[in-house]
Amino acid sequence: MLLAEIYGALSGIAHAMMSWRLTVRKSTEPAPGQTVDVFVPTYNESIDIVWRTLSAAVKMDYPHQTWLLDDGNRPEFKKMADELGAHYIARPSHEHAKAGNLNYALGKSTGDFIAIFDADHVPGRNFITAVLGYFSNSNVAFVQTPQDFYNLDSYQHRLSHNKNTIWTEQSLFFKIIQRGKDYWNAAFFCGSCAMVRRSSLNSIGGFATETITEDLHTSIKLHKKGYQSIYHAESLAFGMAPATLSPFITQRIRWGQGAMRVWRLEGLFFSKGLTIAQKINYAASILTYFDGWQKGFFYFAPMIVLCTGLLPIYASATELAFHAIPYFALNFLLASELARGYGNTVFIEQYNMARYFAFAYATLFAIIPGELKFKVTNKELNKELNKNKVSHFLWPQKIVLFANAISIPVGIVMYAYGHLPFWALVISVLCSFINSLLAESVIAFSETKESFKRTSYRFTLPNVVTLELAGKSLFAVVDEISSSGCKIYGSLPSDIGKDSELKGQIYFPGNIFPITIKVENFHHELSTGNQRLSVLGCLFIWESESHMRSLNEHLYESNQQFELADITEKRLTPIEKILLWATSTKRVSQEAPPLKWAPLISNANIPIGVITELPDFYTHCYTAIFSTKTDQTLANLKIIGKDDQHRFNLELISFKELPGSNTSYFICDLKVRP
Repeated sequence: MLLAEIYGALSGIAHAMMSWRLTVRKSTEPAPGQTVDVFVPTYNESIDIVWRTLSAAVKMDYPHQTWLLDDGNRPEFKKMADELGAHYIARPSHEHAKAGNLNYALGKSTGDFIAIFDADHVPGRNFITAVLGYFSNSNVAFVQTPQDFYNLDSYQHRLSHNKNTIWTEQSLFFKIIQRGKDYWNAAFFCGSCAMVRRSSLNSIGGFATETITEDLHTSIKLHKKGYQSIYHAESLAFGMAPATLSPFITQRIRWGQGAMRVWRLEGLFFSKGLTIAQKINYAASILTYFDGWQKGFFYFAPMIVLCTGLLPIYASATELAFHAIPYFALNFLLASELARGYGNTVFIEQYNMARYFAFAYATLFAIIPGELKFKVTNKELNKELNKNKVSHFLWPQKIVLFANAISIPVGIVMYAYGHLPFWALVISVLCSFINSLLAESVIAFSETKESFKRTSYRFTLPNVVTLELAGKSLFAVVDEISSSGCKIYGSLPSDIGKDSELKGQIYFPGNIFPITIKVENFHHELSTGNQRLSVLGCLFIWESESHMRSLNEHLYESNQQFELADITEKRLTPIEKILLWATSTKRVSQEAPPLKWAPLISNANIPIGVITELPDFYTHCYTAIFSTKTDQTLANLKIIGKDDQHRFNLELISFKELPGSNTSYFICDLKVRP
């Protein structure tokens, strides 16, 4: 217990140091004429995933050369690269995995700067222009940006019930900790969504190949040389997070194993070249994997007390309460404020429970000899591949659950026979109950994720769709879109049967996209205005692969789903809530109500966007998403589903453009004019 608490105290001090001050970076316009290479390394990812990334990489602003680094040596990938205008590299041997692949490409290319994207990370058009300006400082070796993810239903995402607030397991790291590390010139390269100076890499012999975490190891080598790193906190690329427990845990084990080998090779505390602050920052990130041992001890400590009567702390109940209650309260408040709204105590503890054994296992490789093998994280939802793995990875949580549950009645018997003080019984039973609850929540969440039937993520992007039914074109709303299917809802006839094939058009900004769908299911829902909506679950029928990929361009090459759904990762901290409560006369909820959209039609009977009614205490207001830029006044418009016979005159209150890869959405607040 003493060792666990000392570890916790030191980790807490290091975390406070990393999170206390955060940088605010703003790049300058990049100078023209600089040479940039874009590397997309791949090994066994599917061609659809790589196509999304490569297609977006080729189209980025600022002149550059894009290179597909295929360690799978696949002819179809060379053909794809040729079609998209990218260079193709397949090396004859495959030593050192991803790092070796990158180093081989360094010898085949000449750009002064290298942007790197994992095969699933789709960059935005402005990535190069957003980060290249930092390199006007000749001492900057690399610029790292956040690794964000578009699949909000992954294992590491927690979306609120109204789909307005998201929390991810890596939010705290990319939103806070990396910015805090940046203050100490200790932000590290994360292997993707980054740009590196070639001459800096050459000075250390290229990307580090001695460990399976080439990104962390390369960062340390560059910092030892005295180079500066930059963390640009803007999300400029979106990837695919692990969908289920098994790839999530496998990825964390690989990170931990690599971190242990980096520790062995670099000897951080006594190595030359790093400042004291950099040593503390790197040590905090590497030694965090020992959390697994600390958490594991805390999970089993109450069981030991209940079953043996041995007490880790000798104090009366009153003494313990006077020390423990203020400690836990202050610890919670400090952690919440340092997280700036990106922490969540319950979720953090659930993920601590999910990965405690993986972290503890990974630390053993600080002493276990032998070469480690790089394993690509499988992020695609493959039911056949994953169906037998979830139970295997849940055994550590099941042991915690059953051991703590069984220990409670044993502890009661120990108390009855005088082997356990009453206060120790109460505290230990409470801790065992909490541990069991945490373990059960992880087991239930993991099994729920495993039971998902969809194999591709569906984007929240509401648009108008027309469906051809009985010789008529009916307006509806399409949402939850993927390359495989979508949801369509609105005022539709109830005689649409399962397996019906329908044709229609989606009115994307600047593009009327023809579709053919097969109806998988039909049901009814109530909108926020208590109106009955017909809802179709549909699969797309594609005439060609190129037609499907043109849809993927619209879906994957921007972060518009976050903007349109007003999704935020930041919540109010306890102090912010208190200040808001003390200073606000009107109690405003941070979370918006769930939205249902309706088609908005011009007086020429042309769809111009979708609109939803939002309740307001003072005026009748609407929020609308337009597919084209609109005027101050909007006259004679029809909202399908609200009142087909009545037309509205609307006035623009606020206006915001949401740029995408090719076109923009425009989100507006409106009010009714007489």
